[in-house]
This record gives sequence, C-alpha cells and structure tokens, in this order.
Amino acid sequence: MIDITHKSPTLREAVAEATVAVSLPATIAAIRERRVPKGDVVEAARIAGLFGIKRTADMIPDCHPLPVEHAEVSCDVQDRAIVVTVKVRTIYRTGVEVEAMHGASVAALTLYDMLKPIDKGITIDRIRLVEKKGGKSDWKDSFDRELRAGVLVISDSVSAGKKEDKAGAAIGDRLKQIGVAVAEQGLVPDEPEQLAAKVNEWATAGLDLILTTGGTGLSPRDRTPEAIAPILDREVPGIMEAARAYGQERVPLAIMSRGIAGMIGRTLVITLPGSTRGAQETMDALFPFVLHVVKVQDKSFRHGQ
Repeated sequence: MIDITHKSPTLREAVAEATVAVSLPATIAAIRERRVPKGDVVEAARIAGLFGIKRTADMIPDCHPLPVEHAEVSCDVQDRAIVVTVKVRTIYRTGVEVEAMHGASVAALTLYDMLKPIDKGITIDRIRLVEKKGGKSDWKDSFDRELRAGVLVISDSVSAGKKEDKAGAAIGDRLKQIGVAVAEQGLVPDEPEQLAAKVNEWATAGLDLILTTGGTGLSPRDRTPEAIAPILDREVPGIMEAARAYGQERVPLAIMSRGIAGMIGRTLVITLPGSTRGAQETMDALFPFVLHVVKVQDKSFRHGQ
C-alpha cells in the first residue's frame, strides 16, 4: 500500500451513487408495495451497502483500512430505476471515496440479486463518485501572485564549514513543490543578534514567509526562540502546537522542540528544528495550511486594514 504516514488526519467525506435500471414497470410497483419474493429490497440493499463500506479494505488490495465514523445508504425508487446514494465520513489520513463506491456497488448488486427473479432485464447502469471532501487539497489557497519565502539556517557547525546543510535544502525543496519561491537563503551561527537582524531584514524587505531551521532544542547554544520572540508583533502558538503534535506521533522526542511562530508585520515567521527529518515533518504538518495566513494578510492589505 502507498505510504500515508506523512499525512495529517483531517475530516474526509465522500458521496457515491449507483443506478440500477429495471425493464418492467411492475418491478417498481413490487418494490414500493413490498411484494418482492426475497423480501424488503430497499432495506436489504441499505444493510448490504453498510457492510460493503466497512469491508472495503478486505476486498480492494491497495485500500487502507480506516475507521468509518459515519455512513448512510439511501435508495431513491424512481419510475424505471433505483438510485443508491452512499455517504461516508471519517477523520483519517486518506479519503473514503473507495469505501463509498464499494458500498454503492454492493447495494446495487443486492438490488440486482433480489429483483432478478421478477425482472430479467435489470442492469446496473453506473457506479460513480459524486463528490469528495477533505485532505490538503481542500485547504490549498490560490494566489494571484508568486509567494516569496526566505530560508535561514542557524548552525555553528554549518557556519564553520564543519557540516553540510541538509535541513535548509530540504525546506527549500518543499517550498518549491508547493509553488512558493525561495527568494532569500541565509546562514548564521547560533548567535541571537545575528539571527534577529537577518529575520528583521527579510521581514522589512516584504517576504511573505520566513522559515528558520536550527536552534530550537535544549542545548546551551539553542537560542532561536529567545532571539525571535522579542521581534514578533504577534505570536501564533497554534502553528507550533500542531507541528509538535504531528511530530510526537512519529518521534517521542518532538516534545522537546521549543519552536515558535508568529508575525512581523505581514510576514509569517516559523522556527523549524535543525534536523532534516524534523524540518521535513514540520513542513508536512503545516503546509499548505499555514499559507492561509498570507491570504488573510493580502485581504487585509487590499481593504486598507
């Protein structure tokens, strides 16, 4: 199965539909009057659809098992067809569209099986996904301009040439993947004054986003939070709370990260861990969601607020 461990659980929803066409008007009458020999067709299809939803991962090889937290199956008995509608919801890392479509298909097959003794011309015309919601795509803002970011590496060893920067490069790659231009790149030692000066310089230049990497741990030289906090106009604590929660699901040591995030004017500043893995996981946890901050700032600027 595809690796989804990097994804964040979000509310996911899918609606699927299956259409079962009959060839005889008498078939519809039998359904409505509950005269089908095999029993209540609509109720049997509803129950079978629920079973189908919950057993999807057992039948589709590459489908992830997931918690089904809401499911409903309904049948609309029309003049020449029965339209099955299935809705599934969960809070998980991947979507439920296959569950919804599998439930619809099982319900449709149940209708076919129960009605074929009285109507040899029944067909399952189509099974389709009507809509799906959830995941990062639903939270990806669109912009009418190119977003500009700065990536600042904070490390004594990298500054001294004793170690290669990998975390900053990884952050830059992730930004490019989501369509954010890396307008500035920098490197400073673990010196609060130099760090604060560079971040202030970039914020004054109008960057939308500044990401630092390094100095958020507990060693004596890790002083990035202490350097950044005084120059923030407003802290946004929820950003790093989300990052730490995401990280701790993967590495228990994430609880010791002291990263902070906040605004300097219209610029969002986020302090990421210095390890490559920590930086990448923080990016996975926060993007593209946090870019909504830029959308809010742009809107406020246009309205003169």
